[in-house]
Amino acid sequence: MVTTDVAQLTRECNAWRETLRSWRDEFARLKTRLIDVAARQTTKEDLLEVDHLDNQLHIQLINIHDLKHAIKSHTRQIDSEIAKGPLRDDTAANHENLYDEYQHLEHTLLEVKQEFKDFIDRT
Repeated sequence: MVTTDVAQLTRECNAWRETLRSWRDEFARLKTRLIDVAARQTTKEDLLEVDHLDNQLHIQLINIHDLKHAIKSHTRQIDSEIAKGPLRDDTAANHENLYDEYQHLEHTLLEVKQEFKDFIDRT
């Protein structure tokens, strides 16, 4: 693999981590807003929805953290391999797997965000 490919992999990892940081900040704000909204809910259905959304936000914050960590470890692996010689094929394959995980998580985050928005609009 040529140097520009490695530089591209590193740029992609950095971009993914930056996007995940933004998602983390946004979901932390949503959790805070949910606490404010929860205080005004009185029906059992709405309270169950608050609990569901709180759980979803918490789970997704964990998923964001875990994927950010995996990407950071992957970046270190790339740097380590390049310092010793060429990039291994399984490291490049791992990059593709991380990208798939990143896309899947982003899709899930958008769904949870929309579910949150629908709940806020409804209440």
